[in-house]
Amino acid sequence: MSESVHGHQVMELMLAQGQSITKQALKQLMQTTFGEQAYYHTCSASEMNADELIEFLENKGKFIHSEAGIETAADRICNH
Repeated sequence: MSESVHGHQVMELMLAQGQSITKQALKQLMQTTFGEQAYYHTCSASEMNADELIEFLENKGKFIHSEAGIETAADRICNH
């Protein structure tokens, strides 16, 4: 089993892109970066696959939506 990746790492990966990205492109980027079998966790949830993490982050208001897709901002990443 792969090591669980924190959602903060995914948001930091999004920041590094410097532009909006579609959810599908984000999922592909996550698989390329962390592996296809990676599981994800946050401060309040665990054992999520890529689709579940993306939905979780969206529901938590971590994404900024635009016509080009989604992005995040550093102030949306909690620091604890």
